[in-house]
Amino acid sequence: MKKVQLSMEEKQQFIQLLKTRFEQNSGRHEGIEWSEVVERLEHYPEKLSILHNMEQTGGEPDVIGREKNTFIFGDCSKESPKGRRSVCYDREALESRKKHKPAMSMAEMAADIGASIMTEQEYRHLQKLGAFDTKTSSWIRTPEEIRDLGGALYCDRRYDTVFVYHNGAESYYASRGFRCTLDV
Repeated sequence: MKKVQLSMEEKQQFIQLLKTRFEQNSGRHEGIEWSEVVERLEHYPEKLSILHNMEQTGGEPDVIGREKNTFIFGDCSKESPKGRRSVCYDREALESRKKHKPAMSMAEMAADIGASIMTEQEYRHLQKLGAFDTKTSSWIRTPEEIRDLGGALYCDRRYDTVFVYHNGAESYYASRGFRCTLDV
């Protein structure tokens, strides 16, 4: 993904989109004021570009938490972001496929976006804010000891419960993507 320099008009439109989403989903960030968030975004314009990348790939980023002076944005699209599906876990997994290789891996795409892959803990926190991935699934950051053995983890929500599963890291499916977070 190319790092695009947003024009002043594009920045204003994107900030307005984030503000509207923030206001429409106040339960995701109780006790946080939009004025604090936008001040932080204006102080770190490179983070706004990363959020824009998250948006462009279907993530619908919104504030999902706060740690001291840092706001945590996460992908809040109802299903796994459409622009990030059909990817295997990482470059090693991609290269291990003999046939039908996807165009890119999840780890490479997340690096291109500039954001972090959600951990299991972050994914479970997101699920407390709403019902996500009820028809799709999302890769999550996998512990090295599992990845070293060829596996990778993903999650979804079924029967009002969050499930964590495993698969070979080289697998990919049209209904499996990944979610990101970004600290601002």
